[in-house]
Amino acid sequence: VKSTSIIYDGVAAIQVALLDVTERNTAQRRFLESQGRYRRIVENSPDIVYALSMTKGGIYYSPTVQVVLGYSAEHLCKNPFLWAESIHPEDRALVAKALEEFKTGIPFKIEYRVKNSGGDWHWLYDRSIGVREEAGDLIVEGLAMDITERKQAESQIQTLAFSDPLTGLPNRRLLMDRLEQALAAASRHRRQDALLFIDLDDFKTINDTLGHDKGDSLLKQITQRLTACVREGDTVARLGGDEFVVLLGDLSSITQEAATQAEVVATKILAVLGQPYDIEGHGHHSTASIGVTLFGGPQRESIEEPLKRAELAMYQAKAAGRNTLRFFEPEMGTAATNRATLEAELREAVTSGQFVLYYQPQGGSDVRLSGVEALVRWQHPQRGLVSPAEFIPIAESSGLILPLGRWVMETACKQLAAWAARPEMSRLKMAVNVSARQFRQPGFVEEVLTILNVNGAKPENLKLELTESVLVDNVEDIIVKMNALKARGVGFSLDDFGTGYSSLSYLKRLPLDQLKIDQGFVRDILTDTDDAA
Repeated sequence: VKSTSIIYDGVAAIQVALLDVTERNTAQRRFLESQGRYRRIVENSPDIVYALSMTKGGIYYSPTVQVVLGYSAEHLCKNPFLWAESIHPEDRALVAKALEEFKTGIPFKIEYRVKNSGGDWHWLYDRSIGVREEAGDLIVEGLAMDITERKQAESQIQTLAFSDPLTGLPNRRLLMDRLEQALAAASRHRRQDALLFIDLDDFKTINDTLGHDKGDSLLKQITQRLTACVREGDTVARLGGDEFVVLLGDLSSITQEAATQAEVVATKILAVLGQPYDIEGHGHHSTASIGVTLFGGPQRESIEEPLKRAELAMYQAKAAGRNTLRFFEPEMGTAATNRATLEAELREAVTSGQFVLYYQPQGGSDVRLSGVEALVRWQHPQRGLVSPAEFIPIAESSGLILPLGRWVMETACKQLAAWAARPEMSRLKMAVNVSARQFRQPGFVEEVLTILNVNGAKPENLKLELTESVLVDNVEDIIVKMNALKARGVGFSLDDFGTGYSSLSYLKRLPLDQLKIDQGFVRDILTDTDDAA
């Protein structure tokens, strides 16, 4: 029995031993499988998995490091500080700061650039933790993700948001951001900066004659010339169309000296932009008008103010004959404010009917009345009668001339119809002034004929009075419209003759009934031989 018991105990011990071996083998197999699985995950990861000693450098790098940086893991481990030496100089301070904080137990998540073996820069998003070994060495274990494509996409989005797609220059959004910074810096340092508003003269001509692709080519050449005229720290921006802005910083704190510095640059720009251009084999000459304003110093102002002033000065340069520059003067701002007020009041006048027609008599040498000229006047509720010389230019530029011109035509035709019922006035002809903008409207002929028909006025008693400015653009279309109205009995008169662009070759093709010679030619006809001629 005792022997049998010993045998049974021995068998049990052997069974336990065999069980321990099986469990150890199973555990070892599972460990190896797990280790292999993690190794495959690490080695096939698109991120760089690494471990490095804070004192000795690289310990382990996953194979992805060669794909990203072009260096093998073995090479990096043999050259422990190669990675650190490959970091972009502008990012080294950021990485050094992160590592210093890392020593105190703070994990880091940073983005920085490293140069690969081919000399290209890659962006990495690096996140890691620290492990303190028994020997005291601090081990950095982390993942570095290649985010170069993401950064490039962000850069492209940034470019699209803040750059002009044609020229690559800063757009209005970026200009306003830089202008805001310049205003703050100029105020803080009590210095003067300058803003140049540049508008090309007659840019529309090249688009109309050569096409928009040639116009784009010209804008690119102008961009190159503008950037060559300024310093590296200055800003050249394109607002759109043919408008550019130059921001000049760090000028003198003395206003007169700053103005001189800005004038030197503006004069240089005028000269450079005025040189001939070669646009795909086509010679072209272009000029520009420049408005200049200073800003900065102790006074504070909004970012829109300098831009408004420079634009007003540019319009003064246009009015002065173009291809020149003008500095902003306070009177320009007052004039612009008055103009804006007058335009708002003019809109109200068109809506509420504040206009009245006067009829200036026309007669021959026998002093008999042969006709009248309809003259519009603005009966302002506070100012009284406002001269056409004051409000017609604003009506032209704002587009209000179209509803105003229609009102004049309708009122004149109603009056013609009323006079037709009186025998002594039934033969009177009425001249009505028509602006170039009105005449160029596609439906102008139909509009005039409709107004005549609705009011019952005789076409032969209506005479449309044009100025030579009508003949500047698309003369063929003008002639077609004139002939269409002439065929229905409407007459034509050409006003201010001699001051515009008319040539005899055009005049003989126009169905004109009357030429009104500009008074500048006849005022001194009895005393000036040139006027007499």
